[in-house]
Amino acid sequence: MKKSTLDLPGLLTSLDPDAGLAQRHLWLIYLAEWIRAAQPSVDGAVRRVEEIVAAFEADPEALNRLRRWSKTLVETVDITALLADFGFAPRTAMASEVVERLRYKLPSTPETVDASELFMLVFPDRFDARWLHALDSPLMNRITALLAPQQEESVSFWERNLLDAITYCSGQILSTGFAPELRLRMSEQAREEKPFHALIHDVENLRVEVMLPLRTTDRRDAAAAQLRERLESCRAAVSSVYSYVEAEGISVGLIFRLRQVRARIVRIRRLLDCLLSNDRSYETSELLSNLVAVGIERRSVRALMSTNSSLLAAKVAERSAETGEHYITRDGAEYRSMMAKAAGGGFVMAFTTLAKFALYALGLSVFWSGLAAGFNYAISFVLIQMLHFTVATKQPAMTAPAMAAKLKDIQTDSSIQEFVDEVAHLVRSQVAAILGNVLIVFPAALLLSLGYAYLAGHQALSTKHAEQVLDSLSLLGPSVLFAAFTGVLLFTSSLIAGGAENWFVLRNIDSVIRYNPSITRTLGAERADRWATFLRKNISSLASNISLGFMLGLVPAFTAFFGLGMEVRHVTLSTGQIGVAAASLGWEVLHDDLLWWAVAMLPFNAALNVGVSFYMAFRVALRAHNVSGVDRSRIYKAIRQRFWRRPWSFFWP
Repeated sequence: MKKSTLDLPGLLTSLDPDAGLAQRHLWLIYLAEWIRAAQPSVDGAVRRVEEIVAAFEADPEALNRLRRWSKTLVETVDITALLADFGFAPRTAMASEVVERLRYKLPSTPETVDASELFMLVFPDRFDARWLHALDSPLMNRITALLAPQQEESVSFWERNLLDAITYCSGQILSTGFAPELRLRMSEQAREEKPFHALIHDVENLRVEVMLPLRTTDRRDAAAAQLRERLESCRAAVSSVYSYVEAEGISVGLIFRLRQVRARIVRIRRLLDCLLSNDRSYETSELLSNLVAVGIERRSVRALMSTNSSLLAAKVAERSAETGEHYITRDGAEYRSMMAKAAGGGFVMAFTTLAKFALYALGLSVFWSGLAAGFNYAISFVLIQMLHFTVATKQPAMTAPAMAAKLKDIQTDSSIQEFVDEVAHLVRSQVAAILGNVLIVFPAALLLSLGYAYLAGHQALSTKHAEQVLDSLSLLGPSVLFAAFTGVLLFTSSLIAGGAENWFVLRNIDSVIRYNPSITRTLGAERADRWATFLRKNISSLASNISLGFMLGLVPAFTAFFGLGMEVRHVTLSTGQIGVAAASLGWEVLHDDLLWWAVAMLPFNAALNVGVSFYMAFRVALRAHNVSGVDRSRIYKAIRQRFWRRPWSFFWP
């Protein structure tokens, strides 16, 4: 059969129930394509279905071949598996599901007995869901009469498959509900009620009432109501796990399993509606339409990652918000404290800059040079943390979630003004931190370089190297792009920080350190307790500082391997490098354009480091907190008015 037969007479004549497996399934695929050709007209597609039904009704010989073809199809392909398992992961693991969805993106063959693969080949388009949904009950009854004209048994083939699918789905729900990962995180009430224990019993009760030859609808409906009630109890038990993760950590794998079991509960409800409805034809078209939508989502890796990582993103954003509150100053005392902490950070970064050039002088290969630089940055950032100093550019990714969380409560003019106050506090805090870093790191790096030259008898950098440093930091070069790229790395470090803290809490690592016999024997009970308390308090900052340090050192090395040539432009480090280069070139550098173009880059460097990092963290936090419907124009207007009337409030408390 060739695709040129995609017309009504050709479809009727090409139907061969004795053909091979692939040819029989190709006929069904071509039939769906012929119906879909009416796109985007749903009414046109429905008319085509009516035409093919009428054609079979008028041709007894073709109708006989259709019934033989249909009988062969249901004997070859397990429809129950389609109803029960289509759209669900074969293994309750996120990683394996990603691989499975990637496999579905590859072309597949109609020579298959897998009902799920055949269904996706027949109905690959969203339009299929629309026209299937539009099939009315009389037309569905005519289609049923074509495929199964007589019902000699008390229970139809369709009813048996629906019951089997409900049983299979219930078994999967039962196994997931009994999994320790979920069971131990359910509420105490859910564990006491044990809703999963009687689930299969209720399913069997329904099966008996449906299969009995002398069944009564009252007993059947009572059994169905009991099963629906049991499913609701199972759903409530699964939902109670979410209250656990509000207080503790969460993993993508756990969320994946929760969503799978809740989706199976919804599937059983749909199957029950189809089994028990008085208008079964309508419910069948609804079920098929829903399965088409499920099949389209089944192929989407993006949808999988989005739906299953949203709660993890919320937890990461929430933990970042808790940290970010400490970086927002609201009065003069806090402002001066921030300046002092930033000055301390700038002083440490001056030593970091000198160490960077010392490592460069070793002449290591690109990778080892990047690794050494990463160690240098990571140690410096951790030292700044331990000394309770601060680096300005690390703040935005932490403060953005704190700001996004406040948007949830904006309803009135007064709340908007309060949010504008927070914006002013945030901008002012950033200005204080950047000034504290930059105003100290430059003179400190300059003096350290002069001290080195006095002791060593030569400048820290050669004239050529110093000029190369200034030229690389110039506003006229690609430094603007590199500064924005550094903002991405700053944002990434905040995600790593939130994820590390979430993992630490999820695995209860502080309790492990505090009470594990092997650890307490090695460290002693008191020291183990101090380590547990220290790590619980500082794990987020440690993860952020260490990851950022190694990214600043290693990412340029990796991008160089691929010929991309990306570099980092951290405003504090860049300022320190200008100080070292200026000291090496002497007073004459004041007359050199290289110096002033490098200095001109610093405001843009700071703005891009801070702005890109804040923007990306803010967008993630908005999605994580489900903030929507905010009248942004009113907020922007209020910020503009504040800047016009009280501009200094953004810079000075």
